[in-house]
Amino acid sequence: MLRGGLRVRLLVAFALVAVVATLTTGGLAFRAARIGLLQQGQDTVITQFRDDVDSLASSLDFPPDQNELDAFAANLAHAQRTVNWRVMATYGDLSATSESGDPFPELTPEVRESVRTKAATVFQRVATDHGPALVVGLPVDFASPGPPGTGRHPSGVAVFLTVSQVDEQGYVDALVSAVERATVPALLVAVLLALLAARGVLRPVRELRRATRRIAEGHLETRLAVHGSDELADLSHTFNDTAAALEASVAELRRMEGRARRFAADVSHELRTPLAAMAAVTDVLDEDASRLDGDTATAVRLISEETVKLVRLVDDLMEISRFDAGAADLHLDEVDLAESVRRTLATRGWQDSVTTDLPPPDTARGRVDPRRLDVIVANLAGNALRHGAPPVTLTMTVRALPGGDHEAVIEVGDHGPGIPADVLPHVFDRFYKSDTSRTRTEGSGLGLSITAENVHLHGGTITAADRPGAGATFTVTLPLRRDS
Repeated sequence: MLRGGLRVRLLVAFALVAVVATLTTGGLAFRAARIGLLQQGQDTVITQFRDDVDSLASSLDFPPDQNELDAFAANLAHAQRTVNWRVMATYGDLSATSESGDPFPELTPEVRESVRTKAATVFQRVATDHGPALVVGLPVDFASPGPPGTGRHPSGVAVFLTVSQVDEQGYVDALVSAVERATVPALLVAVLLALLAARGVLRPVRELRRATRRIAEGHLETRLAVHGSDELADLSHTFNDTAAALEASVAELRRMEGRARRFAADVSHELRTPLAAMAAVTDVLDEDASRLDGDTATAVRLISEETVKLVRLVDDLMEISRFDAGAADLHLDEVDLAESVRRTLATRGWQDSVTTDLPPPDTARGRVDPRRLDVIVANLAGNALRHGAPPVTLTMTVRALPGGDHEAVIEVGDHGPGIPADVLPHVFDRFYKSDTSRTRTEGSGLGLSITAENVHLHGGTITAADRPGAGATFTVTLPLRRDS
């Protein structure tokens, strides 16, 4: 299979077509010219030879003797003064040649037999030590005695002619050279035409490729200029129609997404005030729950728990809305990341539930947003404690980067059931649930999404992996910027 770009394949295809066409045309032209040259020379020789035989045959007495055959052969050889003919005459067992002692090696038994049996002119091209030659044989007829028109009868005399065709072969060789010389310019012209044709074909293809890349980069307003009415123009029309439909669909999706985000932000904002009042009331009810009867106390605690979940959900929605609106910003401060992680775990009472492996003090210092770092660590550790199984581990290492910079690598793992392969690509999606039958969860379903947004806001990365037999692992890398 031919490899390479479309340009190479087009050039090779055009070149092959040009070579085949040129060679075929040249071959046919050469064949026709060669046949014409040889045929013309052959016809001329045969006609002259027959005329000379007819004019000199009357000098023969029947039956001829050796002397008459010798004279007949010599006269035929010198009948044409401009060419060198070699002639042989035979009658029965008698044989005479125009040159004494000439063995006439070009004459084959087949030619002799054809002249004797067919009583017709026979010719054959042969190769000799001196080049190609034409051998012609014909019988000598005598006119019948009697009134004119009574016919001619074979005399038993046969004559054979050998004439060199070196000149004709020279013409053919010159023709071959001319064809060869014409082939090279023809091929060059064909390649030039191939380049021009390939350029004309590839220009709209390159434009289509550039336009497709711009579409892929998000420039949905990209369109192609349409020239002509061929298949490439039709392809450009189709591309423009597709791009317009895609632009309209994406614009509508963006409008819908914007309306959904504004709706979530507005609802979250409107819910904060009544939720604050509800939280205050549930706090008072929690204090008096111990003095209430059993059913009432249970109802009060349920309302209090659900209110806390709702407050957390509204806070997460407000946080996500800030990320979507581009209003989330960093308040950087140089801190010891290891100490900040310890403080996050201690504040939530997880220091005994999470096994840590942290670097020594002041070896992992960098400029980060302490509040957002607390959210990152708390969400990952809380997710492992809720959905995994002990032991839950948290490790931090400092890794050197090219150029002298450093980054902190935080890994949080557990020994639970892990993350299914079909769920792994969606763990950071908002409100994604691996089990669609689970309509309620302890969290808001936005924790890992908020974690990822906070990591990206720092210029870091976050990944999730499933360790066979060892649970899930979340890995965060954060650049350690220092005060200048």
